[in-house]
Amino acid sequence: MKVLLAQPRGFCAGVDRAIDVVEIALQTYGAPVYVRHEIVHNDLVCDELRQKGAVFVDHLSEVPEGGTIIFSAHGVSPFVRSEAKERNLKVIDATCPLVTKVHLEAVRYAKKGFSIVLVGHRGHVEVEGTMGEAPEAITLVESPADVEKLELKNPDEVVYLTQTTLSVDDANVVIEALKKRFPHIQGPPTDDICYATTNRQAAVRKMAGDCDVILVIGSPTSSNSNRLVEVAKSHGCRSQLINDASEMNQVDLSAVETLGITAGASAPETLVQAVLAWVKRHHEVVVEPYNVVEEDVTFTLPRELVTLARRERVADNLLEKHVQPATR
Repeated sequence: MKVLLAQPRGFCAGVDRAIDVVEIALQTYGAPVYVRHEIVHNDLVCDELRQKGAVFVDHLSEVPEGGTIIFSAHGVSPFVRSEAKERNLKVIDATCPLVTKVHLEAVRYAKKGFSIVLVGHRGHVEVEGTMGEAPEAITLVESPADVEKLELKNPDEVVYLTQTTLSVDDANVVIEALKKRFPHIQGPPTDDICYATTNRQAAVRKMAGDCDVILVIGSPTSSNSNRLVEVAKSHGCRSQLINDASEMNQVDLSAVETLGITAGASAPETLVQAVLAWVKRHHEVVVEPYNVVEEDVTFTLPRELVTLARRERVADNLLEKHVQPATR
């Protein structure tokens, strides 16, 4: 069996940054450190952080007054920020900068009086945070059928924004429906779907023509991981989402000559290697890298956290990892 390993795969810069923020906070403040929702959608990552002293909560009321709270990579609404301030919580913001970009766009267009159409998945944490920036101006749509039902306050000045982890193909279908319904609709200055989502989907899209099956490693709650499965299937390739190697007994590899393996942006490389090791134990394989796009993206850490960590002389390796290349 030939095994193609997609590149890029796994952690994106925003996820990597968010996890390191929790690690640095634990070393700097000591346990416990509270995190609103899962820092990223992956059980292994969250379990490892729990063992080190991270406490994941759904509501700020679960955090002791004056405690330290970290906002996850998915972002939060202004209401949550206000609640944290009222409860005198120390806030560390691990929101992915690309999600913050969408929040700022929503605020800017709302101030200009635009009706904002957000393309995304109802109930997703990122969507809830974005809509909270301008609830009176934003309407959520998930499909072309939703577009047909739209009634906007200002149909002459409309802009669309998108969740960062959507399927590029699915988002384009909805955007085309919006353009047909509202010919003068504007889009964001630059694409809202993040580079990592786009790149991982591009790799799967290309790999689908060369594989009998594509395995996507990631959590069932991970939007970007689920989208990778959808992309593979939409391009004619059988695909399955698995959490880790323990679920490989649920995968039918009989008669498979070429297997593709990739991972969602919140899945660590250790899970990929464990799945690969399982395949090697049960099959005679030849492993080949499947390079589509090279990534070299890092995001800076929250300034106040960096300042305190340096003062306490902790986490030097993690701090160095996020220094922008131009300033090294």
